[in-house]
Amino acid sequence: MLAKVLSSAVSGIDAYVVEVEVDIAHGLPTFTTVGLPEAAVKESKERVKSAIKNSGYTFPDDRITVNLAPADIKKEGTGFDLPIALGILSANGTIPKETISRYLFLGELSLDGRIKPVRGSLPMALAAKASGYVGIVVPSENGKEAAVVGGISVFSAHTLPQVVDFLRGVVDLKPEEIDVSSIFNTKNETGVDFEEVMGQEHAKRALEVASAGGHNLVMIGPPGSGKTMLAKRIPTILPPLSFEEAIETTKVFSVMGMLKKEQALITERPFRAPHHTISDAGLIGGGVHPRPGEVSLAHNGVLFLDEMPEFKKHVLEVLRQPLEDRLVTISRASTTLTYPSSFMLVAAMNPCPCGYYADPKHPCRCSYGHIHRYRSKISGPLLDRIDIHVEVPAVPYKDLRREGEAESSEDIRNRVTAARILQTERFAKTKIHANAQMSNRHVKKYCKIDDDSAALLESAIDKLGLSARAYNRILKISRTIADLEGVSDIQSYHIAEAIQYRTLDRGKSLL
Repeated sequence: MLAKVLSSAVSGIDAYVVEVEVDIAHGLPTFTTVGLPEAAVKESKERVKSAIKNSGYTFPDDRITVNLAPADIKKEGTGFDLPIALGILSANGTIPKETISRYLFLGELSLDGRIKPVRGSLPMALAAKASGYVGIVVPSENGKEAAVVGGISVFSAHTLPQVVDFLRGVVDLKPEEIDVSSIFNTKNETGVDFEEVMGQEHAKRALEVASAGGHNLVMIGPPGSGKTMLAKRIPTILPPLSFEEAIETTKVFSVMGMLKKEQALITERPFRAPHHTISDAGLIGGGVHPRPGEVSLAHNGVLFLDEMPEFKKHVLEVLRQPLEDRLVTISRASTTLTYPSSFMLVAAMNPCPCGYYADPKHPCRCSYGHIHRYRSKISGPLLDRIDIHVEVPAVPYKDLRREGEAESSEDIRNRVTAARILQTERFAKTKIHANAQMSNRHVKKYCKIDDDSAALLESAIDKLGLSARAYNRILKISRTIADLEGVSDIQSYHIAEAIQYRTLDRGKSLL
């Protein structure tokens, strides 16, 4: 007696279809699972056996063999419980085989037959749609998440008997329905706004430019100057997520099991702020069973590194690949996985260990050696990958007491969104979404400058000793400033403003 049930597993953040083949033969009662199952998959036999018995069905006292194909890929997770149980019930004639072949199943079983949620239901629903199946049956708590994928029927179930009765035609499960447009129209109040930030107009302008072009940014200033406060408000001025971006971001959170209960889709750009004690695997991803790291959880959003020099130097250095390629590749002996990591890096740092180097009101207590060791944790190649460097000085009292409100996040966001629309139209036939992602070829094509601008840029390069990468960064920033202004040609004052955002290139006084 042989039965085949379709399920799915995740590799990276994408899913693939797994055929769960169940064979029941005469012989001593055994339950064997093959096809490179990990420990949690092997343990499913005890959950499946108890769930079938406690749901009122007969568990065969024969030789049961379960094969998970393709057999050369390691299978992880508890989502195979439901398809294995259905395969056993189909093999012994409880469920008609022609019905079970139309759907893809996933879910963890409790001992009493309840179906528990699993990770990665969104990419699994995408895999089922791509493979042309009629529908997918998921745990009830994963229903809304999977229903975001249009073009396939998503059925959510609470118990094993409910699924069995559905396949036998006794119970009619209704497909999950979800209005994606209403999800995007629902505003999540974050409770933070740029109108609460008094002073720091230069820093706020730099954040606006960075957000408009997707540029990486580092803020340098003494303690209490508002660096963290500014960084936490960056998501409020970033352009809204598109549906495609929302799906990509949600896939990462789905694989990690970090979606909130009843949350169908990530509609706000993520803001990740890991502690400086994080490991390289925690930041970049990895582990014995590789999982996405903070750079992937920040995909299409912001990765904020507060007190950047406090992070371990080797941890910071692993940021080079994701900053350059916007992908993270993790290689293990058995597999190689790739995770997306297109994020905007925002970092904050003090000018020295005590934080008051060159501060006019507080004496610095640090020696030259301490300052050098503190700053040397951030290497030159890493700094070269950060487009904008901006000083955030202490806020004067008159700004704190200033009457009237500052510009709101909504006003800034409207300008940023308008600039991003121009960039989307400019790069419509490419995989580029923002000015910061331009290659050298695109810089030459879209960042042409006149003679006055070229003379100004040449003078700055000679005096500051800028690298070739810094030269390209200035041109990209200038292109973004022009986009914010809504003009097609880069002017000399755009170049001048862009040069101001290379603070750490100005001699030895700052770094």
